[in-house]
Amino acid sequence: MSELRDFYENPTVPVASGDARTLRQARMLAAALDPGTPATVLDIGCGDGSAAATAARTLAPHRVVGVDWSQDALRRAHRHLDVVRGELTDGGLPFADGAADAVLFSEVIEHLVDPDSALDELRRVLRPGGHLMLSTPNLAAWYNRGLLLAGVQPVFSEVSLRGIHGRPGSEVVGHLRLYTARALRSLLAASGYEVVRVAGAPFHGVPGPLRPLDRLACAVPSASSILLAHAIRRG
Repeated sequence: MSELRDFYENPTVPVASGDARTLRQARMLAAALDPGTPATVLDIGCGDGSAAATAARTLAPHRVVGVDWSQDALRRAHRHLDVVRGELTDGGLPFADGAADAVLFSEVIEHLVDPDSALDELRRVLRPGGHLMLSTPNLAAWYNRGLLLAGVQPVFSEVSLRGIHGRPGSEVVGHLRLYTARALRSLLAASGYEVVRVAGAPFHGVPGPLRPLDRLACAVPSASSILLAHAIRRG
């Protein structure tokens, strides 16, 4: 655990995601919220706050609060929005039960040792019927299927926190778990959520000539680069 903390406090580790995914996710949430009733939206794992700042423009008049465990990330995020420090453990988020109308959980779950406890804690701070907007890389992305057939380690997967081994890419980003659309739906349902929709989003790291194909793949979420799940808290 100390090695993971050191990794995420390292200012060279990426703590932001692509704008395309952020905008798609924010629009999905904006469509689900009542524009006439300001809501409290928690961006859990807000990183440097740039994604939350992009989402906040789409989500106005709702209030977006950034939460992260990395002090370095929070220092950067404070330029964009209100932030608090919290952890995805039992009672680790500094909010009362049912305090949030919605949670943005963007490219976080793939970094977690214990995603089950994290989803339990998110469920605690969400009101009944509150919205969870989760995004994560897709293990079954269209190019990963070809890479695996060729015996190449798939994109997004990592075997080390110290370097790249056997896969395309140049950045170590700390992914511990990867999901397919089917696995993500099953996990959310088992964790007390009702899955409303799983959509697809492009990945900003796809080489330029392949980006049109990556955007087309969004029409088939099970093969898209990024999975966007909208779920609501049951009970």
